[in-house]
Amino acid sequence: MGSEDLVCASCSGLVIEGRCPTCRASREYLRRSSPLSPQLVFTIIAIVMVLAALAVRHAS
Repeated sequence: MGSEDLVCASCSGLVIEGRCPTCRASREYLRRSSPLSPQLVFTIIAIVMVLAALAVRHAS
């Protein structure tokens, strides 16, 4: 379940739509509380893969 699927308890709308002040505050909180962006995760995975390839190459 992603944050785009969350339903607001105040207005029963999707939080991502920001219909009421509660939705907008929740949406802003969720956006700020996400420490890892998809780009950062992709970069970390790419670095780990390169390091693993170098380790395998060095070991053989």
